[in-house]
Amino acid sequence: MPTTPAHALTRRAVLLFGVMALVWGIPYLFIRVAVDEMAPSVLVFGRTGIAALILVPIALTRTDYRAVLARWRWVVAFAVIEMGIPWVLLGTAEKQIPSSLAGLLVAGVPLVATVLAVGTGGRDRIGRTGIVGLLVGLVGVAAVVGVNLDTSNVPALLAMAVVVAGYATGPAIMSRRLGGLSTISVMALSLSLCALVYAPIALVQRPAVIPSPAALGSVLILAVVCTASAFLLFWALIDQVGPVRATVVTYLNPAVAALLGVAVLSETFTPVMGFGFGLVILGSVLATRPPGAGSPWPLRRSRSQSTVEQTEVSA
Repeated sequence: MPTTPAHALTRRAVLLFGVMALVWGIPYLFIRVAVDEMAPSVLVFGRTGIAALILVPIALTRTDYRAVLARWRWVVAFAVIEMGIPWVLLGTAEKQIPSSLAGLLVAGVPLVATVLAVGTGGRDRIGRTGIVGLLVGLVGVAAVVGVNLDTSNVPALLAMAVVVAGYATGPAIMSRRLGGLSTISVMALSLSLCALVYAPIALVQRPAVIPSPAALGSVLILAVVCTASAFLLFWALIDQVGPVRATVVTYLNPAVAALLGVAVLSETFTPVMGFGFGLVILGSVLATRPPGAGSPWPLRRSRSQSTVEQTEVSA
């Protein structure tokens, strides 16, 4: 009887990919709108605080926190690496660079995730095709960055590099060190910790005047849609396809971010940026392709038992 390949791409995973591409493609636009009127720390506090208010009550009624608290060190590490540092740096960078460029750079997350998975002995392996993919993706990133060096702030680009590293490391921590725990409890606790840390900073750096409805609305959308809802969907996706391949959702995120940046904010998108982005996508596909596989993800029809279902978290 044929066996089902590990982390095969189910129809449910395809749907999750599509939703996540949209949900995590729009934040760059709203971050740009928000940081025009408030400090990045204020944005992070608002985003994490509102999202925590949504998730904590749900987590308290559905799960037991004792198992999560027993691994509190990894929860703190996850909160810092996935949210605390990347989100404030992303807001800081978007004060200096276009939202479309920020989105394009985040497309490099699968490349970094692949390197981390191999370097730390993860289950995901990389063959010669994967190595070629990493090199192609690196050339693509260089093309995207290089064409923007004259018009972009170099510290902002370095900040984006840290953001990419954080986004690549967070899912690995969640999968390897926090696996088996309630996803909603981990997320609720992580968001709460970030909100508590940024609360005093946000108080000091609060805007002198009340931000516009557009800025306040952006914070609300980032918290409710792009954070509280998105993380539940993303960890369901991780359970379906694995931590490295889950980051491949970033293939489409930059396209959404670039289109919105050009259409709404009148940002510039050059042919060279498009070429570089294409190389990043090609490199990511090759780098995350299972060695010896006929296709990146075999399509399966059977339904898997998911960690998300076991922990009573619904996508």
